[in-house]
Amino acid sequence: MTASDPAVTGAPMRRSIKAFPYNAETRLESLETTLTPPGRHYVRSNFAVPDLSPESYRLVVAGAVHAAVTFDLAALRALPSHALAVTMECAGNDRLGMRPVPAGEPWASGAVGTAVWGGVRLRDVLAAAGVRADACELVVTGADRGPRDDARTPGDVSFARGLPLEVAMHEDTLLALSMHGAPLPAEHGAPVRLIVPGWYGMASVKWVTSLQLVSEPFTGYFQRDRYVYDVAGEVRPVTRMLVKSMITAPAEGADLTFGPVEVHGWAWSGSGPIERVEFSGDGTSWQDATLGEPASAHAWTPWTCLWRPEHAGRAVLQSRATDATGATQPDAIVWNRLGYGNNAVRPVVVDVCAAS
Repeated sequence: MTASDPAVTGAPMRRSIKAFPYNAETRLESLETTLTPPGRHYVRSNFAVPDLSPESYRLVVAGAVHAAVTFDLAALRALPSHALAVTMECAGNDRLGMRPVPAGEPWASGAVGTAVWGGVRLRDVLAAAGVRADACELVVTGADRGPRDDARTPGDVSFARGLPLEVAMHEDTLLALSMHGAPLPAEHGAPVRLIVPGWYGMASVKWVTSLQLVSEPFTGYFQRDRYVYDVAGEVRPVTRMLVKSMITAPAEGADLTFGPVEVHGWAWSGSGPIERVEFSGDGTSWQDATLGEPASAHAWTPWTCLWRPEHAGRAVLQSRATDATGATQPDAIVWNRLGYGNNAVRPVVVDVCAAS
């Protein structure tokens, strides 16, 4: 049972997607704040939460290094600390918006959130082992494992992901030990979780126990068979978050009093800062929203807009974001077999009541 369960709090803060392994998304009304508390932040698990004791925990750094190194928690905590607000989105977020709905966890729009992760820079940990010149990628393996019906080899599969060396060595790529200044919760990867700002959540491996430098690209199950865009047989890996925005208020189905309405929400991208958010109340005319300041270079950007409905009745609200690379949210969903990376403009339907 988690702190977000109705039996604990009296009201659900997340919507359960799957009981086991536990997967849950944040209810949209809980995404109003800049930071998403641990008990409301979405949870994505492929297998059961592993039982890792802080006292016996060990992290092994090996492979294409000059000398393999093993860290316990005390050794990690002795390294220089770093904390950062990071917006993280599950690659399958908004899968339910695709038609037909692809196989996979049935995420609506709440598999996204922003947290302050604290820990140590990954590059400081790798430096202790000495990365060899022939290393091209870092394979990060978590302690979680289990069977997969479509695995190419028999036996359990470990959750492992390959990360380009230049991303692993970025100053903001972290091994997180805390979340919002408190010890990392088990469901979010305790005692140690990788945090890769700008990338979809699958890159932020939980329950990290192994860092393996390799000189050839990694081709494990969660690198080759999952977390790939498969469109008409053309396959490419899922990496950085695509530019996206969402409306957090008014909520879907809201009854609004005729008159000016303040609309607000978030926008984010894994490829650069948000430079523009546009809003439409009719699907044809668009106006620029006002952008606020993000909590960090890797956190979502708040935006607001004053909408003046021209008449009463049903209205479809939409927002679309543009990032510093010039990428803009598409109007139409790009369907793919596994249902990843849906960043299309998402409508919010409301009703405007006639003036009395």
